[in-house]
Amino acid sequence: MIRTTLLISGDPQSLARGANEVRLAVEAELAFYGLTGEVRVGFTPDVSRTDILPFITVYPEGIVYGPLSPQDGAFIVEEHLYKGRVVEHLLAPPEILSGKIVRLPGKEGKLYAEKRVILRRVGVIDPYSIEEYIADDGYFALGKALTEMTPEQVRQVVKDANLQGRGGAGFPAGLKWGFVASEPAMPKYIVCNADESEPGTFKDRTILEGDPHAVLEAMAIAGYAVGAHEGWIYIRGEYALSKERLERAIQQAEEMGLLGDNILDSGFSFRIHVHAGAGAYVCGEETALLESMEGRRGIPRIRPPYPTVAGFRGKPTVVNNVETLANVPPILLHGANWYKGIGTERCPGTKVYTIMGDVALTGLIEVPMGITLREVIEAYGGGMKDGKTFKCAQTGGASGSIIPPSMLDTPMDFATMRQYNAALGSGALLICGQDTCVVDLAYVLMRFFQTESCGKCTPCRVGTQRIVETLERLRSGQGMVDDLQRLEETARDILSASFCGLGQAAPVPILTALEHFRAEVEAHIQGTCPAGVCAMNAGAEAAVSVNHNYFVKTAS
Repeated sequence: MIRTTLLISGDPQSLARGANEVRLAVEAELAFYGLTGEVRVGFTPDVSRTDILPFITVYPEGIVYGPLSPQDGAFIVEEHLYKGRVVEHLLAPPEILSGKIVRLPGKEGKLYAEKRVILRRVGVIDPYSIEEYIADDGYFALGKALTEMTPEQVRQVVKDANLQGRGGAGFPAGLKWGFVASEPAMPKYIVCNADESEPGTFKDRTILEGDPHAVLEAMAIAGYAVGAHEGWIYIRGEYALSKERLERAIQQAEEMGLLGDNILDSGFSFRIHVHAGAGAYVCGEETALLESMEGRRGIPRIRPPYPTVAGFRGKPTVVNNVETLANVPPILLHGANWYKGIGTERCPGTKVYTIMGDVALTGLIEVPMGITLREVIEAYGGGMKDGKTFKCAQTGGASGSIIPPSMLDTPMDFATMRQYNAALGSGALLICGQDTCVVDLAYVLMRFFQTESCGKCTPCRVGTQRIVETLERLRSGQGMVDDLQRLEETARDILSASFCGLGQAAPVPILTALEHFRAEVEAHIQGTCPAGVCAMNAGAEAAVSVNHNYFVKTAS
């Protein structure tokens, strides 16, 4: 009889640091003490700080040990599991525990806790075990939909919940499903956009690695709701572990009759395939993604027609992001009113954020919509790193806005951020201290977009190159008086004339930097970098800021 579960962090970074060796040592020690039949060992994705990898979580106690060597893993088996003594010197800091509660100074003792809806199973169940997923209400929502609800009722619940797309645009998922359902053409398709190529974003990877069945269940529900019988997951090519776990999950679900033909004897059939991309950022745009899936070069299509009318193979197609889909099963289980009780009135639910940059604690959190950036930094990021002063933040990944300190207390949801001409985007939050140069940051971002432009339209292909050249002059102390006007005009041309969302989002960092930090850009024309990191300053390291590594192609 299983009495204890050991989950070892099995993300790529943990595996590179010896997580598999830790597991082998643990399993050998369990066999030595005759505990193999009482203790189950599995992998779980990392959703915590990188300084404790690899780690082990002991369930049901919820005790976390890390970072660990193979010898540490064996010692934990001997002391904790065999002798019943907690190994104090190997305990991980308590901040990494799921559902942590933090009391924020200066807020009248206000308590902050993560609200885990999407990530509630991540780090708790073994992603390789469909039995553990089912034991935690897995596939119950699908069963409810197929046995108790009509497709129209399923669509109405999602619509009533006001579930907004978490890929960045925030388009209502219920409306999109309704568009596809109303189309007479057959067959119809459900496509999961798992091409998470936005720099600094790894929320979708965490969901896929830690709870793959949640996405499969949601896709089957979506298929039932719109009349589709086939689904595709377009996954980023570098996500090898996610792909492996998805394919294993699909196989398990088919063997149990939860995917495939005549699911739960309902007469509804649904099959899911996995398609790996080849690393093009532009394939995160839904029509470029569809082109790639069909075997052509991944470049955007002319719209209209939209994918809801003519998508994959020219047929009506729902394209939803991983995080969007992961919301569907809990909404069906608990109802639209429950979901609307989380977050804000206009933007209900939770949002998964990746926190990085100049904060004490980096990582991934899930919190209600409407939280402020100040609360994220102080309550979940542990405050600014090394006593730095907050200077700016970029929200939404490389294509997001660069926002100033005056927006620290602005509620972060799709509706409010739009009012301030800012973007919530994918949920990547890059926090920058006073030693960050805004010009240098903008240069790194624009160089990324110049590299990733598909080249289909001139405004994006040429415009990003011109902006990069102008920023390079500013960084090297060769700026000219009319550079600011040239930057702004070129950015607005790209914004208004680019063919797809990549080009339309590329100039956002430049425009927001000019709006909020114009004086710093002007200083570069005078030959001065206020932050002291550009090449014009003596002692600067080749104009590479502390944030450079977040946006190089290999980390995208």
